[in-house]
Amino acid sequence: MDVLEDEEGVRKDVAWGLDGATVADAMHPGVISCPHDASLRAVARMMAAYKVHCVVVFDEPDDADRALLWGIVSDLDLVAGLSEGAVDERTAGEVAGTPIVTVSADETLARAGQLMTEHGSAHLVVVDTGSGLPVGVVSTLDLARVAAQWEGR
Repeated sequence: MDVLEDEEGVRKDVAWGLDGATVADAMHPGVISCPHDASLRAVARMMAAYKVHCVVVFDEPDDADRALLWGIVSDLDLVAGLSEGAVDERTAGEVAGTPIVTVSADETLARAGQLMTEHGSAHLVVVDTGSGLPVGVVSTLDLARVAAQWEGR
């Protein structure tokens, strides 16, 4: 582990500190979502209005009338889709990254980072461990924020 000194010459261990924090500590509660057939223009409007970098896409309801998680349209997915044109004809389902990657709120941020790395995803949908329903989103930027604030132990 690296060691640095602060302005007063006090040594501090430098590490991510993600093992001691949970997804619940860093996630954004709530989920901005759209149906599978929403146009890219509608997705762009949602991202702009809510100032988010991703929108969760739901598939058709199952037999119990619950909408199923299907994918995520990230800001990069949106830009790639927009560059191909037809923003009113192209849909969220066409450009969404799948499969969707989920994590529970009580997992460590280290585990969230591992999942992001393994799946090449900048966003994870946070699900309630009991119901499996989405309760928020955690992103690479959220992990960076925690890492920037961590001062060592």
